[in-house]
Amino acid sequence: MAGQIWINLPVKDINKSKGFFTEIGFSLNQGPGNADDKASLVIGDKNVIVMLFTESTFERFTGNNIADTTKGTEVLFTIGADRKEEVDEMVTKVVKAGGSIYGKPHDQGWMYGAGFADLDGHRWNVLYMDMSKFPAEK
Repeated sequence: MAGQIWINLPVKDINKSKGFFTEIGFSLNQGPGNADDKASLVIGDKNVIVMLFTESTFERFTGNNIADTTKGTEVLFTIGADRKEEVDEMVTKVVKAGGSIYGKPHDQGWMYGAGFADLDGHRWNVLYMDMSKFPAEK
């Protein structure tokens, strides 16, 4: 576990959220962390872990209230893509799985990306960056 990044998120419905994230390409973590009040998923090949907790379990765990995602954004998670088509594929999967798009795919020359919200309003974006086209600093 040393050196790994674990993202912990509160969700209203573990099963629906687990279904959403597996539909968009996350895989179930076969290790510990799966129960009625939590689910463990893996993002990409860097093995970043996303832990989903029921809201009551999350509040108990953090000792704090959950941010209202309808009123503000506490954090933005970014997922790297290897090509522009991967960004478009993710957008299609998100919509099919029940998420929403807050930033349609857009091209900035060296960067192509889109933004989406999961079932609980947590904001994510997916980006392809071509560093060979990165504008030189002046």
